[in-house]
Amino acid sequence: MNKQIKVEDLGTKDFKKTWDYQEELFKGILDTKIKNRREDAGLETDNYFLFVEHPHVYTLGKSGDVSNLLLSESQLTQKGATFYKINRGGDITYHGPGQIVGYPILDLDNFFTDIHKYLRFLEEVIILTLAEYGLKTERSPGETGVWLDVGTPFARKICAMGVRASRWVTMHGFALNVNANLGYFDNIIPCGIRGKAVTSLHVELGVETIDEQEVKTKLLKHFKSLFEAEFI
Repeated sequence: MNKQIKVEDLGTKDFKKTWDYQEELFKGILDTKIKNRREDAGLETDNYFLFVEHPHVYTLGKSGDVSNLLLSESQLTQKGATFYKINRGGDITYHGPGQIVGYPILDLDNFFTDIHKYLRFLEEVIILTLAEYGLKTERSPGETGVWLDVGTPFARKICAMGVRASRWVTMHGFALNVNANLGYFDNIIPCGIRGKAVTSLHVELGVETIDEQEVKTKLLKHFKSLFEAEFI
């Protein structure tokens, strides 16, 4: 059982190139598991945690509705944004500058084999991190992600989540709005949920800019504690 996680900060990177890289790491873990099963090789599987910031992009999960994208192809081009249908769960979301995206690519056999628990742990990482900034965030029943003022007319999402898992290997992850331009969310029905707003940490704190590196450090601290992991 390998609880070591290799952390990589990819900086600003194109969504498709990052997706391809995720798939490469994901496949490598799966191949090791298959080899172990076939040959009783006893090889340890690797775990990864990728941080990245994407240029403006909209992504639609495998169960999503493309009508939740409110832009035509030409309008996407005008806004300097791209669009991809991808293989995670969930509906449509936006990624862009000022947003911290985290992609844990883990073999859950190294931690616990429970996808529901995995998603709740990801949410808890965000909740604990934002609590350090004085924000009370929580889960919204039936809606994955992290929210403020749940159950009120002012409910708003600050972190979206969507994952893929096969043979207990995960990919994709979370997108936390830190210094995000929220205007880009006006071009979609975020996560297919009508009538609820989206927010960002800098908006909630009423400041111009949040130190994103500091936020990443806090995210890793809570991830390490919850998953009882070691970062390398």
